Amino acid sequence: MAWLAGFGMVLGLLAIALGTASIRTGWTLPWVRRRVTRPRIHGLGALLVGASCVVQGLFYFRIVPSPSWEVRFFATNALTFSGLILIGAAHVLATRRRS
Repeated sequence: MAWLAGFGMVLGLLAIALGTASIRTGWTLPWVRRRVTRPRIHGLGALLVGASCVVQGLFYFRIVPSPSWEVRFFATNALTFSGLILIGAAHVLATRRRS
């Protein structure tokens, strides 16, 4: 199970790096670039999703003190869903603008 948490942390760090690049320079991945007209919103969503993955791994490996499971569950789900909503908003705003 540790490899799964470690892999999630690696993917979270990758999402944080991509979100930072998207916020600072406006760069997105080539297969997403066509649909996103607001890369800063997309980057902020990627940062939130990546932070959620990294925080879950930090709790799993006991690097930071772990709160109760309810707090972990609701906090990481709130980060993930708010990030996904921002990523979706960046895509919806792109399709509405082009219509």
